[in-house]
Amino acid sequence: MTEPGGRPLLFLDVDGPLIPFGSGAPPARGPLTDAGHPLLGRLDLTVGARLLALPCELVWATTWQHEANDTIAPRLGLPRLPVVPWPEQDDGTPAPRGLHWKTRHLSAWAGPRPFVWLDDEIGATDRTWTEAAHPAPALLHRVDPTKGLTEVDLEAVRAWLDRAALFRPGQSGRGMVVDLPGWTPSGG
Repeated sequence: MTEPGGRPLLFLDVDGPLIPFGSGAPPARGPLTDAGHPLLGRLDLTVGARLLALPCELVWATTWQHEANDTIAPRLGLPRLPVVPWPEQDDGTPAPRGLHWKTRHLSAWAGPRPFVWLDDEIGATDRTWTEAAHPAPALLHRVDPTKGLTEVDLEAVRAWLDRAALFRPGQSGRGMVVDLPGWTPSGG
């Protein structure tokens, strides 16, 4: 959980956004892996510096958990990042149909802070729920898992972060949960 104030958070998934997969995935860009994961060669080794240049605090939001710090971060030139711990089991609270299992947990972990969530499994239900429930602005940005995180994605995130910088705690974040007008997400 986080405290009020501070920079916006950027929740980062690994599979899909950082390691593209599927028939349209690019060929391996990095060195062959020595970690036993056949897709690590698909990492874009330049994305770490571009993520670090964003005005936000990076946080792993992936089932890789702490393995992301051990395996992914060094390859991308990232420092060790905080890791969102996933609950051992569902708490039994009913969820709207189509709500991603990460959505409520990320909102709770962010607390009153604005956040960006980069994932390949985000849908309209996640945006609707977050807009109604999260007290600060949030950008839920779906990354095309066959392409991974692109420069277009990062430009959209930067533009949103610039806009979110105007947010002040206690001010309603409603209406800042959708993708930017006129911007076409890489994942549709």
